[in-house]
Amino acid sequence: MAARAIAITLALNARQLSAIFRSESGHNTLFQVDLSGKHEPAILKDWLVDPITGKLLHVDLLRVAMDVRMRVKVPVHTFGEPAGVKQQGGVYEIVTREVEIECLPAEIPTEFKADVSSLMMGQQLRASDLAIPSNMKLLTDADRVLAHVVALRVEEEKPVDAVAAEAATPAEPEVIKKGKKEVEGEEGEEPEAKGKAEKSDKGEKGEKKK
Repeated sequence: MAARAIAITLALNARQLSAIFRSESGHNTLFQVDLSGKHEPAILKDWLVDPITGKLLHVDLLRVAMDVRMRVKVPVHTFGEPAGVKQQGGVYEIVTREVEIECLPAEIPTEFKADVSSLMMGQQLRASDLAIPSNMKLLTDADRVLAHVVALRVEEEKPVDAVAAEAATPAEPEVIKKGKKEVEGEEGEEPEAKGKAEKSDKGEKGEKKK
């Protein structure tokens, strides 16, 4: 049966902890905690910061055994200008900034570095491309994309001819046009009908004179 972890409340120096966060190893820094005269190795597990002042409010420490492998997340830093950006006009994007590994506490690396100078358009830097030492085990999916070079997204514009054609298109529906033609036709028939009526009147007058 595994031993049950016991939580211990400690008073810590906030300045010292802030210095640890700013150090090269960051939250993976392994340090010694004085427990009634006995020094125990520990690592930062979790922390709480005031969102307004940025002041460190609370931290959780994890006591570690130096001979037991543990899981930690290590930051990934890239360097170099990708060829896909310099030669092909692409855009370099960072997708994932850290990977998870398993190793002994004393072997925790501060970071992993990767040269992305050879990345062309459409190519990716994956977790499997990192130089992971043999004494460490990569827990992050080997196919996880860490960074890539993609094409610049440009909103497609309509051709000038298409815009001019849309502007020249009549706004009135075809049904209204037909209605107008019918009205014009009816108005055109009125003079002819009137002429016929006048002729009829003249004929009637002529007959009366006789």
